[in-house]
Amino acid sequence: MSEKKFFANDHITFGHKWGYKDSGFVLNEDRSVTMFGNRYELCGTPMPNLIPYVEEVLGFKVDPNDVLPEVQDKPISEPNINESFLQAVKSSFESDRFSIANDDRLIHSHGQTTSEEVYKVLYDKIDKSVDMVFYPESEDEVQSVITLASEHNICIVPFGGGTSVSSALKLPESETRMIVAVDMRRMDKIEWVSQENRRASVQAGITGTQLEDELAKQGYMVGHEPDSVELSTLGGWIATHASGMKKNRYGNIEDIVEDFTLLTPSGVIEQKSPIVRASIGMRPELLMYGNEGNLGIITKATVKIRKLPELKKYGSAVFPNWECGVNFLHDLSQTNYIPASARLVDNIQFRFGQALKPKTTGLSQIIDDIKKFFVLNIIGFDPHQMCAATFVMEGDASEVAYQEKNVNALAKKHSGLAGGSENGKRGYMLTYAIAYVRDFLTDYHVIGETMETSVAWSDIEKVCQAATKTLFDLHKKHNIPGVPYMSYRIPQIYHTGVAIYFMFGMYIKGIDNAEELFGNIEHQIRQSIMDNGGSISHHHGVGKLRKDFIKYTLSDSSINVIKDMKTSLDPKNIFGIKNNVFAD
Repeated sequence: MSEKKFFANDHITFGHKWGYKDSGFVLNEDRSVTMFGNRYELCGTPMPNLIPYVEEVLGFKVDPNDVLPEVQDKPISEPNINESFLQAVKSSFESDRFSIANDDRLIHSHGQTTSEEVYKVLYDKIDKSVDMVFYPESEDEVQSVITLASEHNICIVPFGGGTSVSSALKLPESETRMIVAVDMRRMDKIEWVSQENRRASVQAGITGTQLEDELAKQGYMVGHEPDSVELSTLGGWIATHASGMKKNRYGNIEDIVEDFTLLTPSGVIEQKSPIVRASIGMRPELLMYGNEGNLGIITKATVKIRKLPELKKYGSAVFPNWECGVNFLHDLSQTNYIPASARLVDNIQFRFGQALKPKTTGLSQIIDDIKKFFVLNIIGFDPHQMCAATFVMEGDASEVAYQEKNVNALAKKHSGLAGGSENGKRGYMLTYAIAYVRDFLTDYHVIGETMETSVAWSDIEKVCQAATKTLFDLHKKHNIPGVPYMSYRIPQIYHTGVAIYFMFGMYIKGIDNAEELFGNIEHQIRQSIMDNGGSISHHHGVGKLRKDFIKYTLSDSSINVIKDMKTSLDPKNIFGIKNNVFAD
């Protein structure tokens, strides 16, 4: 029996919302919230405190009967078909390699950016759609479709997991050619593993979860674990210059990938063979990290692999305030016992995590009450100031013990209180629920988004305060109801600084063109971040959402080098997605 072919419109993931069809949040009659399914540890248990938390921080009353209606028969334009290209595809490939079905086309016409993509496709309509979806199953087929596109003047859009939050998949309005999305997820195989050399050759369409599951069968792992690890692909990680939650131990994507293959209209960009390191002059493939679909299609990569850790242990610490937590992370970054993951959440996110806890009864409730009494009364922490750090420690038993002992001692030095492994694991796993919460709350007229930046240690507080002030000022200026929501966490630490991940949102019932206004506010928040020392992005990329800030990031000569490279590799602009420096 042949394996069922992957089609995005016949898959276990949602077509437009985040995540899997078998997972999500529902509001119960008693105003508790339950995550349905069994995929996550949060699933199946009522959470009575989420709605009260939402009402407190956003300043409105959730009405179960006042739901923003999702467009059921989602509009999509008729496909713009280049007949000569279509006939060439039909004569060159099996019929299961391509689709012009409306639902398949719509899925491939957006990413997960809230205001410009998800909100529009769910509650209005997107501006433009692809005309065909192509599903290659080999590198030769990728090269063939690029060749046909060049011959017939077709625009190609590389597509991985569709998790972009930078409007990178938003289609240029100015594009008049037939647009073909090339979905790489059938190319999801590990081609070979060299256990001796600790490397593997992997096709670019594999998702993070698939990659780790397959390697684990041989006792190995990669360790790249972004928030989107379940859905995003290896090719997407390279194309966006991604970072993962456990980069402290395993590195960012550029540290993990030794080489990759990029197919362009002018030829192949790659090394002749994997190398440990070599001084061979300029290496063009290094310039391709963060290409965002502008230059070609990534088909495979050689990645470093590691033995599965002997032990994985979670940990946590609670601090009386954000300043103590930041000082702790600063000192931690200068040590030799940094965990694979060390993250700090502010008070608002700390309370969000508490709001997602199930109701406890009996002995569990008694123990929880004792813990709360101890922290709030004996230690004296203010529940509206305290914040929390979570840790993932991996390695052999002695290494993990060394990390745990020293991390706890350092936390204590900064007035922190050890919070235990269960809280650490829960805090880490909440990462996978946040996007589901976004989509759940959108139904109740709440629009929210995330953004991230990298910043020097000295500018953390300035950037956080500037972003918060900008949101609150604009919320007031536009007479938006309720209270704006802004929270932040530090998900990655470096020797010289950190990444900061912002979550923000607002109640927008009654606001005309709410998604457009929200997008404008988001843009101004980014401006305030840049003005106060933050970067354009830490790991989400530029796409089209942050195109206006490139001029603050790259010199004119740097931009010209990139544009010259585009002209050399793709003279006909076959890859016309127009991200980054190429955005209109």
